[in-house]
Formats: sequence, structure tokens, C-alpha cells
Amino acid sequence: MMLECRNLTKTYRGKKAVSNLSIRLDAGKIYGLLGENGSGKTTWMKMAAGLTKPSQGEIIYEGHLLGYRDKSEIAYMSTESFFYDYMKVEDVGKYYADFFEDFDEKKFEELIRRFGLEDSLRARNLSSGMNAKLRIAATLSRDARLCMLDEPLNGVDYKAREDIISLILEEADENRTFVISTHLIEEVETFIEEAIFIRNGELVKLINLEQERAAGGRSLAEIYLSVM
Repeated sequence: MMLECRNLTKTYRGKKAVSNLSIRLDAGKIYGLLGENGSGKTTWMKMAAGLTKPSQGEIIYEGHLLGYRDKSEIAYMSTESFFYDYMKVEDVGKYYADFFEDFDEKKFEELIRRFGLEDSLRARNLSSGMNAKLRIAATLSRDARLCMLDEPLNGVDYKAREDIISLILEEADENRTFVISTHLIEEVETFIEEAIFIRNGELVKLINLEQERAAGGRSLAEIYLSVM
């Protein structure tokens, strides 16, 4: 068990964004975090990444309460662009290298070349697909054990989605855990191992998709419609 949330609750101005949520993540798995807009997916990810504190409950990472030191092993990629407009692609690498000791500058350079991104391009001039590739390259150039990607395929074309998915699959191994939030269910159906369904901040269901596929069961889209 890599990470466990126990009765996790987050309240904003009297409204619960996440409510009494308990869940466990195992090392080496790829999870899909599924739910409608406003269901609490992003709030949960930010708490699990140590970026915001829960109002109630606790988060256990590798057998101990999640602390600031654990942030060095957890990477979170938000769905929005988080680069300053003046930044060039090369500046993003320097920015990450300053903030994260586990950031591999050589790997970042290899990934931006692979994605066809030029060092001199400025963040404000990037298309949505190019921005997504830059965000994923920066995030996965860290040697993090838990990677949480919030809508990494949102707003990007088919080719960019294929490139991003290929990179995720290459980076996944028995020691690294991925949590991917997405509305594009068909794009992730073939490789997500477990699906976490959240509605109104509450855990609705956790389904092992590998077992569903082995049994010739329902598609992820069918499961989503029946569960949600």
C-alpha cells in the first residue's frame, strides 16, 4: 500500500468538496479517477499531493502520516497551465530544476525534443496540445513515485493524446503509481487497471478493470453510466 486516505473531508465555505472519502492506492498501478465536473476529483488530488490540507481525516503515505518531506516523491499536474507567460520552454526546465531535487534536466530535454517543442517557444504562444505536452514532460521528468495527472488529455488533439498516453505507459512500472483524472473514458479504457468513481465528493465505487476485461465484462463507458 502506497497511499491511504481515511475519512477524508474538505470543506470550503461550509460546502463539502470531498466528504468522508476512504481509499487505498497500491504501488505500481494505474488508476482512473472518474466523475463529473465538480465531483471533488481535483480537490482530492491536491490533498493527496500535500498541496492543501484536509478539513478532517488523514492521509497515510508509505505507512506514516503525509508530511512535507513526502512531496519530493509525489508529482501533481494540474489541468490548467501553470507557467508564467514570459517563460520559454527552456525556462520551464530551469524552474522545475530549482524547485525539485528529483527533476532530471536531461530527461526533460529529451522529452521536449520528442514532443517537437523548441526551447525558444514561449508559454503564451503554445497551443493547448503543446502546453499539455510541456506540462506532462515537466511532471514526468521528476523521479516521483506517485504521479497524479489532472485531465492530461483535456483539450488536445488525437495525435497529442496518443503521444501523452505512450509516455505514461513507458513511465509506469511496479514501483510507480499513476492516478489519471479524465472525461475521455475511451482513451484510457485499455490501460487503466482500477477505476475510482467519485460523485459529490464521495467514493461511489472502486472497480478492478483488469478483472472485468479478463471476464469479458462491460466496457468502462458502460460501467460509468451504470455507476454514475
